Amino acid sequence: MAATKGTVLVTGANGGLGIAIAQGIATAPPEVAVHHALYTVRSTVAADKVHSALAATKTHPHDILQLDLSKPSSVRETAAAINRRVSTGDIPRIRALVLNAGYRETGQQTWTEDGLDTAFASNYLGHWLLTLLLLQSMDWETGRVVVVGGMVHDPQDRGNKINKAFEEEPWKRILADASSESVESVAEGTWAASPDDPTQDPRDLYGIRRYGAAKLFQIMMIPELQRRLHSDPNLNKISVLGVDPGMMPTAITVGTLNWLVRLIFSVVARVASVVSPNGFLRLPHKSAGDVLAAAFETASPIGQRPKSLYLNGNVPKEMSDEAKDAEKRASVWRASLQYAKLREGETCLADWQ
Repeated sequence: MAATKGTVLVTGANGGLGIAIAQGIATAPPEVAVHHALYTVRSTVAADKVHSALAATKTHPHDILQLDLSKPSSVRETAAAINRRVSTGDIPRIRALVLNAGYRETGQQTWTEDGLDTAFASNYLGHWLLTLLLLQSMDWETGRVVVVGGMVHDPQDRGNKINKAFEEEPWKRILADASSESVESVAEGTWAASPDDPTQDPRDLYGIRRYGAAKLFQIMMIPELQRRLHSDPNLNKISVLGVDPGMMPTAITVGTLNWLVRLIFSVVARVASVVSPNGFLRLPHKSAGDVLAAAFETASPIGQRPKSLYLNGNVPKEMSDEAKDAEKRASVWRASLQYAKLREGETCLADWQ
């Protein structure tokens, strides 16, 4: 087996897209397959799907690591272990950090030990903290951070007309303004529910909104982190980009539907992915290929050093207006420092505050 030439880390490896990404890496051409892979899952005991997916790839160097993104202590513990392995030369520096893990609650809302909305903590804050902690172990010449986004981050996206979660006026934007109070309402999960009916969740609309808000904050990472990396003398060659994978027949999308609806959805998605590869419905293996292209390709439209690039599958796409709002991004960043309790010396990013 050829020597590994870099490390790729994928969060949420036991989910539908995560498994497809892992299979894509394991069966990729040599320039990708020789990377050492770190696949993180919430529970290694319940990681049977990714274990099965990789069982046939005997020569693929990889580890499956436990990581609960909703808990800063778990993020810090996992990041510290990875940083130690890189510093000792046990694994190569991180060539691609793929922030794939997704969490959407249906029919209920939960909070973390710190009182934060679990969707906010799992989808955004944990990924934000993990990235800042691992910058010291990134490949400073060719490293890329790839954020898996989605149409739900943008209430104005036409695709959201199907879920109808953002149809009414209060939900047409996620942050009312750039104030700390607006960010706090998302972080604590109070923004998404109707004040007249805060406990009931018709058609899972509140859960979709909370998921969308967390995805918006993830997309905000792309230009905001890239801006801060750009001025860093050591880290300015690292690229940050994102991929909208489309709607796929995975558990996060169809998990609560009955088997017949799931079957119909899968068949329709299969046909739609052939007719319109970057359309609304896609299959996981197609979206996994797009994520890996964003992580490793250097051809058009990715280019040698993509900066603040957002893709719909494999074609450029505009982020939402809110994601491009510098004042709102700065407010989210400041709040993230407080929620994650990031301390001096935990990240090598010069402009971390």
